[in-house]
Amino acid sequence: MFVSIITDCRDDNARTRQETRYAHLFPGMHVSFIGASTDSEAAGNVLDILDNADEAPGIIAVNCAPRHGRAKKWKNGSPFGYAWFENKLIVGTIDGLCFSFLKRFDLISEIHVTDITTALPVGGYSPAQIEMASQTQFRSLNYLPRLAKIVWDNHDVPAEELPIQEVADLPSLIWWIDCFGNAKTSLTAEDIDFAPGEVKHVQFDDGTSMDIPCVERLADVPDKEPALIIGSSGFRDHRFIEIVIQGASATERFHLHKNDSITITS
Repeated sequence: MFVSIITDCRDDNARTRQETRYAHLFPGMHVSFIGASTDSEAAGNVLDILDNADEAPGIIAVNCAPRHGRAKKWKNGSPFGYAWFENKLIVGTIDGLCFSFLKRFDLISEIHVTDITTALPVGGYSPAQIEMASQTQFRSLNYLPRLAKIVWDNHDVPAEELPIQEVADLPSLIWWIDCFGNAKTSLTAEDIDFAPGEVKHVQFDDGTSMDIPCVERLADVPDKEPALIIGSSGFRDHRFIEIVIQGASATERFHLHKNDSITITS
């Protein structure tokens, strides 16, 4: 069993406090942590964790939502909800894109949206703890782990149902850049009709564009040349397209950033 934390509250102090809370609420479970700067980045990591967990039961706690602008429609930030996929519990912020890949691949049908003041009493928390959780700026520490524990222990938590169709669609963009400078896109091989040897037209966020060939494997890409490959990230039979350069950084050459929009056409 496992607990995976994905959050934009990712400095060392915040990380250690969250890991500590999950570790003591779920003794014996392995706790891992991914810092995310955007909700699209968080969404991609949720999917990758589900894929790599195979048949193992576990918990994914994802907290990454707008904190200004449209986020002000909530009294104290985005509500938190939960959903089950097979034997895995996903808890997290419902505003933004965190659940968007789950929608896209039809993995869940609805999110159970919770309220701190009605959920925490189910877990036996004191009025003082409930008040703190509802007023704190760090709800991913003071509420989300406790919500996960309550739901994991099969308690009936008061919630409103949010159909997954009401979750925002994830646009065509770059959601992750790895340590080699390869850019993971939100597009699958099926989305772009990937075929080895075929050349695709790629338009970048800054308005520039170029033709890039599809290549079966990174190992087959000529040195210092760009290519589109089917990457390792994704879910089961659906893998995301990556922009790569053999022996160099595609991110540096093309000035790419996380959350950049991208279009790939024939």
